[in-house]
Amino acid sequence: MRRILPPDVVERGRDPFGPPPGLRGGGGPVRPLELLNGATAWLVTGFDEARTVLADARFSADKLRHHDATSLRPPQAQVAERTDGAFVFMDPPEHTRLRRALTGQFTVRRMRQLESRVREIAVEHVEAMRAAGTRADLVPAFALPLPSLVICELLGVDYADRAEFQERTAVGLSASSTPQEQLEARAGLHAFMRRLVSAKRANPADDLLSGLVHDADPPLTDTQLVDVALLLLTAGHETTANMLGLGTFALLEHPDQLAALRAEPGLMDGAVEELLRFLSIIQLGVSRVATEPVTLGGVDLPAGATVVIATPEANRDPRHWPGPGTLDLRRARTPHLAFGHGVHQCLGQQLARIELRIGLGELLSRLPGLRLAVPAEQVPVRDDMLVFGVRSLPVTWS
Repeated sequence: MRRILPPDVVERGRDPFGPPPGLRGGGGPVRPLELLNGATAWLVTGFDEARTVLADARFSADKLRHHDATSLRPPQAQVAERTDGAFVFMDPPEHTRLRRALTGQFTVRRMRQLESRVREIAVEHVEAMRAAGTRADLVPAFALPLPSLVICELLGVDYADRAEFQERTAVGLSASSTPQEQLEARAGLHAFMRRLVSAKRANPADDLLSGLVHDADPPLTDTQLVDVALLLLTAGHETTANMLGLGTFALLEHPDQLAALRAEPGLMDGAVEELLRFLSIIQLGVSRVATEPVTLGGVDLPAGATVVIATPEANRDPRHWPGPGTLDLRRARTPHLAFGHGVHQCLGQQLARIELRIGLGELLSRLPGLRLAVPAEQVPVRDDMLVFGVRSLPVTWS
């Protein structure tokens, strides 16, 4: 998708925290978006309009059956039944079945167990940074390994296999890897997940993947299980890693907000929500296809129209938030779209909040005087990816 988007709707320019310039300005909450492949989509920048798209069954997420103008894959309307596990690109009832199986695994008990492990992992990595001196690149030292190891806990990856898992994950999801390196790493991850599914069939344990293998009714195939596991890896790893890095960067560049958070740790829950809204790292990765004529934001869309949700701009809709371009950790909590909306709303949002709350909390409490080690303009951002973030974040502390 990134290859056919105009640069001005994904490249953030001088402000690493604000929406790209092409998303700002007039034109209404729903306006035409000319793609680099010559097609026209509809850009949705309004909060209410975006929620409508995400909740309305007339907008399809199924890119196999409906031609999405942002997709390089041709439509396959002849598909009678989906046999893969890519549930984020499915509509009910196929989506419902896989979603229900997953929902049953994201239990309160499992999240509470993971919370203690998140803290252990966060403390371990912060202390390793402290032991190595007073300077580090926060991305490889903390932001990437924390969600990677948490995903290991969630899926039930054996300790002996975690080094391979982390290495392949880091290369496959890194913006600095070459296309060939990413391809090889992702192929390796696919093979890794197939072995993991086989192992859970033979020797189930108390983890999410074992639950999916043995408790889903009707049972899921190996292909579906591998697809689901890889989706959980991508959705739960890359997003949280980038929020940890970019969120820390944002706090360091807003010293008044950082000081307030240090003085009042009780602000952390609200701070996480405000950072999720303010940064909105999912740039233009959410698209839908209208299955029938729809009027949206006063615009008549024909059947087959592709709509692209501009989450960074929708989460700064002035009709919904006062002063939306200001980072305010004391802002009253209201719904945002960082985790989506409707039937496809992020399943792992509770775990993501836990990781962000604990990760940011341990960084600030254990690294006194945490600050950038380079000028802010030298921090490299990754606006060439659909998930926005920083490639590295050199920091120092007292």
